[in-house]
Amino acid sequence: MAITFEKLEERLFPVVPLRGVVIFPQIPITIELEEKSLTEICTRAAQDNTDVLFVTTRTVDVEHPEDKDLFRFGTYSRIKQIISLPDGTARILLDGTERAEVKDYTFTDSGILATAVVRHLQIDAEGGIHSEALLMNTVNAVEQIAQYIPKMSKEMMIAVRGIRDPGLLADFVASNILIRFTDRQAVLEELNPVKRLELVNVLLESEQEILSTESMIHKKVHAQIDRNQRTYYLREQLKAIRSELSQSGADPEGEGTDFDAESDEELAEYADRIRKETIGAPKEVREKLMKELRRLSKLPYGSPEGNVLRGYLDIVLEYPWSKRTKDRMEVDAARKILDEDHDGMEKVKERILEYLAVRQLNPDIKNQILCLVGAPGVGKTSIAASVARAMRRKYVRVSLGGIRDESDIRGHRKTYIGSMPGRIVTAISEAGVSNPLILLDELDKLTRDAHGDPASALLEVLDSEQNKAFRDHFMELPVDLSDCVFIATANTVETIPKPLLDRVEVIELPTYTREEKHSIAVNHLIPKQMKRHGLNKRMLRISDDAVYGMIDFYTREAGVRQLERTIASLCRKAAMKLIDSGAKSCSVTGGNLVSYLGKHKVLPETVSETPEVGVVNGLAYTEAGGDMLKVEVTAVPGTGKLELTGSLGDVMKESARAAITFVRSRAKRFGIDEAFYQNRDIHIHFPEGAVPKDGPSAGVTMVTALVSELSGRPVRPDLAMTGEISLRGRVMAIGGLREKTMAAYRAGVKAVCIPKDNVPDLDEVAPVVRSAITFYPCSTVDEVLSLALIEEQPSFTLSAPDAWTPDRIPVIPPVYESVPVQPNAPAGR
Repeated sequence: MAITFEKLEERLFPVVPLRGVVIFPQIPITIELEEKSLTEICTRAAQDNTDVLFVTTRTVDVEHPEDKDLFRFGTYSRIKQIISLPDGTARILLDGTERAEVKDYTFTDSGILATAVVRHLQIDAEGGIHSEALLMNTVNAVEQIAQYIPKMSKEMMIAVRGIRDPGLLADFVASNILIRFTDRQAVLEELNPVKRLELVNVLLESEQEILSTESMIHKKVHAQIDRNQRTYYLREQLKAIRSELSQSGADPEGEGTDFDAESDEELAEYADRIRKETIGAPKEVREKLMKELRRLSKLPYGSPEGNVLRGYLDIVLEYPWSKRTKDRMEVDAARKILDEDHDGMEKVKERILEYLAVRQLNPDIKNQILCLVGAPGVGKTSIAASVARAMRRKYVRVSLGGIRDESDIRGHRKTYIGSMPGRIVTAISEAGVSNPLILLDELDKLTRDAHGDPASALLEVLDSEQNKAFRDHFMELPVDLSDCVFIATANTVETIPKPLLDRVEVIELPTYTREEKHSIAVNHLIPKQMKRHGLNKRMLRISDDAVYGMIDFYTREAGVRQLERTIASLCRKAAMKLIDSGAKSCSVTGGNLVSYLGKHKVLPETVSETPEVGVVNGLAYTEAGGDMLKVEVTAVPGTGKLELTGSLGDVMKESARAAITFVRSRAKRFGIDEAFYQNRDIHIHFPEGAVPKDGPSAGVTMVTALVSELSGRPVRPDLAMTGEISLRGRVMAIGGLREKTMAAYRAGVKAVCIPKDNVPDLDEVAPVVRSAITFYPCSTVDEVLSLALIEEQPSFTLSAPDAWTPDRIPVIPPVYESVPVQPNAPAGR
């Protein structure tokens, strides 16, 4: 059994910090010092014949080490020789004496001092059988590593075989073979000689794996280089042979009439793909690709130009030159699919079915590009997917929002780094057929910069007479887009470039009415969200009044996106309630809807119960659909200033000035002080001041409010109006009548004044609105005022006004009577 004993001695040493170098006891070594202060410490120690403690820094980039930067184990040594070199450095020969563990570092102006404990652990009887086995294993490991280190001398191997002390052998191997200084430091800090040798064996095994892997990688790289050189040499020979054949007249063109695909496996594969993938493509395509392939065959393997040509061939061969789908020509089947996916959208459905009917009679007819215009969330994008399913065409979407570079449409030249085809060609490649349905989403969001105008590039794409041979800059080949069906979407036509707008057929998608949203929610949104949240009809029941409650009090939008989010929130709340309570089902009604969704988020506008002076119900068209605004006018003593508030646009400001001028021209007739514009300040306010408002439809509303305020006559509270005015008092047509009348219906309005020119638009008004509201088409402002103003003069005392009764309303027969709802009329989407 081996016996161990340890010798301890505490001493004070001057310290020399080393970067990346570890000193071992009894191992002579030569080091170089660049810092003059460290050289002076070694010089004094050599003159005084004293010891110096050499300690390694934890990192190699430390120039002025502190306590935390130094290891706690080092080796004190005697300086044997110092040689000064011409470059100012010093070469020092030293012989390590013993390990020392530092207890404390002291930093002074002259250097670093360390209080260290000299530690020497010795094993009697050389460690026994275990130690002998470790010695043999270490020698074998060093011999294995010597195979990967050709510079290892024979003298070192002789020394390794001759050392029988485990501790000395571990230090010798660590000092001469281990690469990382952190591994050498770990060996230095192990005091037990046997354990130290065990650690060295583990580290040698890791070094052997690293050197073996490095050698394997080196051999592969060398073999690849040899193969590339051989390929280059053979290609140069082939080029010389072809040149000789050309000069001898055997090949007049010098390139060979047929490509010799057997000379390279990769080129043979490309040639085979060209023959197969270009079947049905124009002859120009195959000739172009074979020409590029001949160029590739002459280039050295791995050249940058060769990589460009390979990428070009791959992309062009992925294009579906001859693959196409067969259209469904059955109009009834297409109508059934469109009706299943969407409620309403009759104009879009009718246009698609018309196209299919004409296509059935004349398959060669070229497509008219449709552009669906409507507010966000009304289903523009989803209708395109339904159209593709109805026609049995592949569907692919191209987002145009934010595109500002013409190359995004036409592609980049293949000579540029990172070049790629344009989005149109890429979309067709993704679809896998040459006649997909391509959705050009957000056509109104196109931008432009110094790199070109993408809208101009789209002109050729969307022109059925020009897109038969559309040329992408990357492919440099004619691409037939005439068989593709293009459907574009936009929120507004105002920002679509005029030339581009001329290429498309605009179909407006109106905002959804309350009944249409209810139909969509019941037929589509609720089943979709219940399935998504793991619910079924037995687990969750949502009543009609709950659906109407979500529409009226939790959403305000033109489409149904927010309504779908609200339904999803309701499903989550219901799922949580089922899990917490353990119940099998829950029912949501209008009475308990607040307990699921919280307090009402939207407070709909309602009509007043009593008539007011200077307050008129106006109708506006917003992004969320129609809305009713109570326009307020107040006149106070002043100097004739006009104040407009409510975030009004330029058009509405001009309407306000026109209204003032018109009232001045008719002041005497209306019983108004003709000098009101000199002694009264007029303030016109539109509520919800944070919401921007603009548009030519508030003229009659402002005139009515002005006349009411200046004459003191109240306005009917159940009457709303819309229309623009001229300086002569003519009421001009407006847009968005369907949405505006729906807002009036929601607010409880009983009568609406509309421009007479908008009478044909009443056919588009929802049947439920037409049955509940009486419409008064007006051609002049006088007709509007006769309907809106109450004859009796009100009292301006602070007491409550008299109760309003219907007999004070002038009875004027409406020109357009309400239309009853047909029994089987569709609810629309």
